[in-house]
Amino acid sequence: MHAFVTGGSGLTGPAIVAELVAAGHTVTGLTRSDAAAARLESLGATPHPGSLDDLDSLRSGAEAADGVLHMAFGGDFADPDDMMRRDRTAIETLGRALEDSGKPFVSTSGTLVMPLGRETTEKDEPDPAGIAGFRIPGERACLGFAARGVRTSVVRLAPTVHGPGDYGFIGMLVATARKTGRSAYVGDGGNRWPAVHRLDAASLFRLALEKAPAGSVLHGVTESGVTFKSIAETIARALDLPVVSLTPDEAAGHFVSPFMATVYGIDAPVSSSHTQELLGWSPTHPTLLDDLEHGDYFATPAS
Repeated sequence: MHAFVTGGSGLTGPAIVAELVAAGHTVTGLTRSDAAAARLESLGATPHPGSLDDLDSLRSGAEAADGVLHMAFGGDFADPDDMMRRDRTAIETLGRALEDSGKPFVSTSGTLVMPLGRETTEKDEPDPAGIAGFRIPGERACLGFAARGVRTSVVRLAPTVHGPGDYGFIGMLVATARKTGRSAYVGDGGNRWPAVHRLDAASLFRLALEKAPAGSVLHGVTESGVTFKSIAETIARALDLPVVSLTPDEAAGHFVSPFMATVYGIDAPVSSSHTQELLGWSPTHPTLLDDLEHGDYFATPAS
């Protein structure tokens, strides 16, 4: 299959591109810079110049492909409405290029769209008022093309996609602990975070592209809920720092921003049982705490 990929040079994207190439697929990847183009070429993919705002480039990339895998998402988090608009417009452009073709179109969202405080499944409805509600219009736009002759699916990734070189939520936690001299959690730390290893996420995206039924909602989660206290304690041991509990008000000043303090305090467990059964997805890579214990999170100080 010839796949057109957006976001292939980001944090998770290269693993997905490598997975597709290793499985015998041909990959063309959207690129905004020479560095991104060189990264894709090193993985065996062909660069396709453009951006999420270059709709002609998106359209031509999709039209020339046997399927599309859309991971790119960007903008200013201070303006979620604009991020939502850009994502939805890009998805609508890609979907229209595939109408009535029966070709696969895999789009990306996050499990933080789901209701909080209980373990949710792929069958549950997302929460438009939730912390990641701005991702829902993109989900709906993609899934809507199932009625227009496109084999659509949405992969909701766990907030923590861990693995070598991770500069996401866990990388920020490590950097904050180094900077402040203590590893912190909010309240009793019993709030749960889902997680997935980057290489397991890559195999899920490949399976979705190859065989997910039209209209599928998939959860990219291998651990349904790792307690935040256990994450903070593991970081504290590795850095030989104290671990502390913070009130929500204290957390707002401790973490990168008040928004991040809110994110780190939410309870958001998610199941992927249906996804694993539907696609035969069998995650095999290290857990989040194993990665913290034995990975590269503490090899060099994070910026």
